[in-house]
Amino acid sequence: MSIAPRWAALAAATAAVLAVTTTGCSSDSDDGKSESKSGKEAAASATASPSGPGGPAPSAGSGDGSVPTGPGPQSSYTVQKQPAPGTCTYRYTAAKEPLPDPKCTPGATNPKVTPDTLKTTICRAGYTKDIRPPTNITNREKTANAASYGYKKSLREAEYDHLISLQLGGDPNDPRNLWVEPPSPGHKDGAGPNNPKDVVETKLKNAICSGKADLRKAQQAIARDWTTALAAVGVKDDGKGRREGADADDG
Repeated sequence: MSIAPRWAALAAATAAVLAVTTTGCSSDSDDGKSESKSGKEAAASATASPSGPGGPAPSAGSGDGSVPTGPGPQSSYTVQKQPAPGTCTYRYTAAKEPLPDPKCTPGATNPKVTPDTLKTTICRAGYTKDIRPPTNITNREKTANAASYGYKKSLREAEYDHLISLQLGGDPNDPRNLWVEPPSPGHKDGAGPNNPKDVVETKLKNAICSGKADLRKAQQAIARDWTTALAAVGVKDDGKGRREGADADDG
């Protein structure tokens, strides 16, 4: 065989090797770009959905009328961080009854209270007293929450209210379930909290425990608007009622 054909065969083989090598490098480079892009997308997703103490205030629910679930009763309570001062706005009904800001106070339920545990939780006498946070915790939260809502009047006249009350399976110390509730119309200065919402809560609890109202529907109704909650679950408002003593919310 002549030298020329040998050189031609060698050149062809070298070109083939170079082609394979170059193709392999290109593929690795594309994979690297793909992995880099995936990492950036994951980081962007995490940034767009922050969670924890530094994240945005939890929303009222999924849009189906549900409310968030809180951590439930604790063996030892700690002071919970409240919304930033001036970021919450009261709403008022046509009758001038106060309602909370749903962005700040959407309500939160106690996971220990379910339709299957009613007899051992809210329908058991003294249950709410057992799970209520101490006043050395709630008094500090109340002061901070008053700043959240821009409440300037005497805190002695306002109730630090569980939006979904403890006797309706509300979470004891989730900041989403507590707000400084101003006095209702007709309140006399110096008389302390005298809140008609408490009567509504007791009637709803009695209806739940007697099987005349659904727990979840009652929780959703009072979180939405306590003044219409009885009608929303089909409980007749006879205009009578009283605050349920030991089971009423602390003010």
